[in-house]
Amino acid sequence: MNTSLTDKQIQHLYWRIGFGIDSLELKNVRKFSKNEIVNHLFSESRQSTDLSLDFGALLKNPRDLSREERKELRKLRNKKLLELNILWLKQLVETKHVLREKMTLFFHNHFAVRLKTPRAALHLNNIIRKHALENFGEMLIEVSKSPAMLLFLNNRQNRKNNPNENFAREVMELFTLGQDNGYTEIDIKEAARAFTGWNFNKSGAFVFRQKHHDFGSKTILGKTGNFKGEDVIKILLEQKQTAKYLVEKIYRYFVNEKIEPTHIKELTNIFYNSNYNLETLMKTIFLSDWFYEPQNIGVKIKSPVELLVGLSKPFRVAYKDPKVLLYLQRKLNQTLFLPPNVAGWPGGKSWIDSSTLMLRLKLASVTLNNGVIEWNNNDDGTTAMMREKFYNKVKSKMQRKIKATPNWQSFLASLEKENKEELIDFIIQPELSNGAKMVVNKLDSKDTKNFIVELMSLPEYQLC
Repeated sequence: MNTSLTDKQIQHLYWRIGFGIDSLELKNVRKFSKNEIVNHLFSESRQSTDLSLDFGALLKNPRDLSREERKELRKLRNKKLLELNILWLKQLVETKHVLREKMTLFFHNHFAVRLKTPRAALHLNNIIRKHALENFGEMLIEVSKSPAMLLFLNNRQNRKNNPNENFAREVMELFTLGQDNGYTEIDIKEAARAFTGWNFNKSGAFVFRQKHHDFGSKTILGKTGNFKGEDVIKILLEQKQTAKYLVEKIYRYFVNEKIEPTHIKELTNIFYNSNYNLETLMKTIFLSDWFYEPQNIGVKIKSPVELLVGLSKPFRVAYKDPKVLLYLQRKLNQTLFLPPNVAGWPGGKSWIDSSTLMLRLKLASVTLNNGVIEWNNNDDGTTAMMREKFYNKVKSKMQRKIKATPNWQSFLASLEKENKEELIDFIIQPELSNGAKMVVNKLDSKDTKNFIVELMSLPEYQLC
């Protein structure tokens, strides 16, 4: 096992474990061994900082309000959803518990819930954060009993003699075993009976309503008994396929979309035998030698949230109107707390289409340099005109919306060196394509600010 990491490997680790690394931190950590760096990152994420919002009037019962008051309540609910979104994005940028927040972001998509109920959304987010580096089984139980999940997958309507199968289906298909992996329609129907009676009260606390529960015998995945919901989850966790499904999903997110079967087999055994300890699994990944191999570096398309946080964090970007961050999430097709469906965002190549790519390539210049790219005079006229036409296509509308103030002074002061090759190596994770090399070779690296904006406007910056 290698004990030291190159700068590129350290950057790779920090992008996957979080949202990149600044020059000063890179200088500080490169003297440590791989084990020391990884252990330090886990140590920093031992703690958890819950999101917190004052919901005030949202606690009122709509039945007690007039028509006009209910209308105002809906407006307030939407306002609080916006506040919650910006609050979490701010925490992703500023947190010291980087790995815990990145794991929370991963499980936010695993337990994808789309609700316009900010109290329930915040509650679920904090549950996930609490367990994000702890035990998956405990997380699964608490998530399953949360108001958000009970509402979203209709388990409040799941009653004896009239079972609702929504939650039972998704807990097998999306949360544990994976689609068509060892369960049948009969298993789903029987599991739905076991989850009858699961509900919550006015304060949001879980309640088991015995009069709504089916106490009859059920057979699920070959086991028979008078099962309740907790028993179903225990049976699902006993299946090694659950560990394998989660490992594959985590591998695709943190390592590479291309699965390496030998790694999956090893990690599945470790995860299953640890009783689903997430810290054990993630440490195994980040301490391995294969995680740092060239084929795993710079091959992941940044999600919109990774792109926004990765841009805002090193430059300490202040937005005149933080609501623009919601606008950008929508335009880039990833709005926190509003996944497209229960399967979540598919990720990978789905992040890129003709409209999102244009916005992605323009984002750095608009956010960091007011949309200005100072074209080098060495460009031939045709190339310069083509590039300027491309960028100006989306310039005016974005500039009206994105009024950002980056802290260039702090960023430039933190840079160790400012020569062309070292800046490329620091800003860009993958190898540059031949086309990108041609563009970069014509740039004046003495204008460090503009050179960095140009680098961050390359397609390669979209990868980590």
